[in-house]
Order: sequence, then C-alpha cells, then structure tokens
Amino acid sequence: MALNVISNFAANVAHRHLQQSDAEATSSLAKLSAGTRVLSAKDDAASLAIGSRLRAEVSALRQASVNAGQAISMLQIADGAMARVDDILVRMKTLAVQASSGQLSDTERGMLNQEYTSLRAEVDRIADDTEFNGTKLLAGSNTFGAGTIGTAIEVADGFEQITFSNDTGAFTSGNAVSITYDATADQFTVTNDSTGVSYTSDGGISAPNAGSFQQVIINGAGISITLNSLFDDTTDITAGGTFTVTGGTSNTLDLEFKIGTGTDTPDDVTIQLVSAKAQALAVGLDTSSVDTKANADTAIGAVNTAIDNLAIARAQLGAAQNRLEFASANIATTMENTEASRSALMDLDIAAEMTRFTSKQILVQSGVSMLAQANQMPQNLLRLFQ
Repeated sequence: MALNVISNFAANVAHRHLQQSDAEATSSLAKLSAGTRVLSAKDDAASLAIGSRLRAEVSALRQASVNAGQAISMLQIADGAMARVDDILVRMKTLAVQASSGQLSDTERGMLNQEYTSLRAEVDRIADDTEFNGTKLLAGSNTFGAGTIGTAIEVADGFEQITFSNDTGAFTSGNAVSITYDATADQFTVTNDSTGVSYTSDGGISAPNAGSFQQVIINGAGISITLNSLFDDTTDITAGGTFTVTGGTSNTLDLEFKIGTGTDTPDDVTIQLVSAKAQALAVGLDTSSVDTKANADTAIGAVNTAIDNLAIARAQLGAAQNRLEFASANIATTMENTEASRSALMDLDIAAEMTRFTSKQILVQSGVSMLAQANQMPQNLLRLFQ
C-alpha cells in the first residue's frame, strides 16, 4: 500500500473497531444497570413478548393471592359471629329447659322470658351488624328491583337505570314507590308510598354530558339512580315517576371471589353464606318465648333446630375457608414457578455479562490506544521532507 498523508487507512480501521467495541460495552453496561438481558425488542423479540405476558401474569397472581386472603378474612369474621350466636342459642336452650320445669310458676317464667327474648333479639342484631367492607355477611340478601316504571322515569327522560343495594331495609316486595325531582334544589326525593317514608338525595344534581352518566345516591333508601345526558335538570318531576318493587329477601348471600387471572369459571369461587337471623335458623324461633311451660317446650325444639342449622352453616363456612387456603397456597406455587420462567427468559446472568463487559472495556482501551498510534503514523512521513 502506498504511503500518503491524505488517507489514513489504519486510523479508519482502528476507529471502526473502537466504535463497535464502545457500542458493545455500552450495551453491556446498560444490561448490567437494568439487570435484564432484553432491553428492547431488538435484543430478543420472542423472549420480550413471552416475558411481558409472564410479568403481567405474575402481577395478576399477586392480586389473586390478596383476594384469597381477604376472602378468608371475610369468612373468619362470619365464623366468629356465628360462634357468638351459638353461645347465645346454648343459653336460650338452658332458659327454655328451665322454664319448662314444673317447679316454676308463670311469674318466674316471665322473668326468664325477659332474658330469653333479649337474647333472641341479640341474635338478629349480631346477624345485621356483622359486615365486611359494607357487606352484611349474616343477614341474607335482598334481590329487589324496579318493576313497572312510570312514564316520567324512562330512559328517554334521562333515567338509565334504578338499582337497589344489597342491604336496603327501606322496601319490601310489592311496595309502591314514587320519585320526584325538585329543579330548584336539584335533588330527588324517593317515597315509599306503602309506608309513607321519604328519602332525599344530596342537592346540586345536573345533567351529565353526552355519552356520560351520573349516579345519584338516595340517602338511606339503598337506591341509586343512573342518569344519562337526556335528563332535564331544569324541569320538576311531580307525577308519573312511579314503580313497584319486585323481588324479595333471601336467607342466603352468594359471594364470588376472583382467585384466578382470567374470566373462565375456574377463576372464580362462589361461596354461600347462610343468614344467622332467628327466623332463618329455625321456623318459629323469631317469635318463640318461654313465658309458659307449653311455649318453653316449643322453644326447646326451635332452639335445637337452630343449633343444628347453625352447625351445618359453620361446617360449610369452614369447608370454604379450607378451600380458599388451598387455593391461596396453589396461587403462591404458581406465582413462584411463573416468576422463575420469566426470570429465565428476561433476567441477566450478571457473572457472564460482567465478563463480556470487562472484555469490551479492554477492547475499548486498546482501540483508543491504537487509534492514537494510527493518527501518529502520518507524522512519520513528514521526516521525508527534512
């Protein structure tokens, strides 16, 4: 090759290799700092796609594990309340057996009946007061709905739907209900025409924008009204806003827990909680008394039935708790194995990458040195001019 000062071939070659070594060293440094071997799709597109799905799965499994844990906590609250109800039923049976004995007069039975009826009321209070995050666990459920709708509260008038909460106690099946709207106060009033009791929403209601909805809560009634953009908030509703309550009360409450990451049937577990109210535990228990020997004998049979039914309900509850605990353990195992699979695809082998990085560092340093030497080579040609 001819010697010249115009083109420095050695410097160009050294520069090219230096650029390549620097790029590889930079890539290794980025992977080491991030702890992953796939920084972008160009590194490994297939692994990136699979790893992203596995990462989403692990995140969803973590939440499913939380769901299972909270479900177990919810059932523990219900079981604890049932245990107290069982204690009360045992005391009620003791009182009934005592009152049915002939050595007592009706006067003493009346004294016993005061405690008996108080305990009976406490059973219902515990059932109504046992809740988790606002859901009453041992009070059964309500399946109320709005039946025949009046002409002033249709979808064309801006009423998208009327829904009842699960624990409403303001209505029973067959109640006639009227809805009015005061455009001045911007609030709704819902009246149970069968009982004469009215409930009002907060003021300041306005029509939602097109394509949007607004939910209006009727305070104390357990009813919410969903409005659409057709609602006219400037016009009063004084007539035609009526409907009849349909449905009724059930002695069971179905709770559905998401313990999977999909939408298939195995991803959900449905658990049924039985009401612990007196009328649900045994026929006649809610009206039983021990004020006479005959009533005390009847009460003994009702309490015995209630104790048996409560034991069955607690057994079902315990079975559900054990099922959820095994499901939670399975989620933990699945999460561990899924995370291991994701790690094998995405996580960086630090030792191997550090070795590569050290090698590239040496090449970068050598490249810089050789580029400096190559840039000095044309200087040697100047001596020919001396």
